[in-house]
Amino acid sequence: VQLQAFGGGLVQAGGSLRLSCTASGRAFSTYAVGWFRQAPGKDRESVGRIDRYYGTTYYIDSTKGRFTISRDNAKNTVYLQMNSLKPEDTAVYYCSASDSPYGSGQESAYAYWGQGTKVTVSS
Repeated sequence: VQLQAFGGGLVQAGGSLRLSCTASGRAFSTYAVGWFRQAPGKDRESVGRIDRYYGTTYYIDSTKGRFTISRDNAKNTVYLQMNSLKPEDTAVYYCSASDSPYGSGQESAYAYWGQGTKVTVSS
């Protein structure tokens, strides 16, 4: 499966962005999908994920209540809605797909990665 993430950009603190991740080559519904981000000078970290079967979502503490992951299997697309953005959310955001039905917060669980889309939050 090939993934493509898009929707990044420049936004002021407190604003919102919605990132999209589209899949081609295989139905996205057969994967758990994770979103990760990498800020300048930092390691890549999990933002959250959505499982394959029930659409159950998981988030890291810093994004709970602000970020929402959803999926539209008919469109082969997973979304990351980001609200109340903060300067510390500035990073390149990546979507990834896992053959594990529930995914993981660990990068090693994901075999397929999109190219990343840059999000910059100004203060």
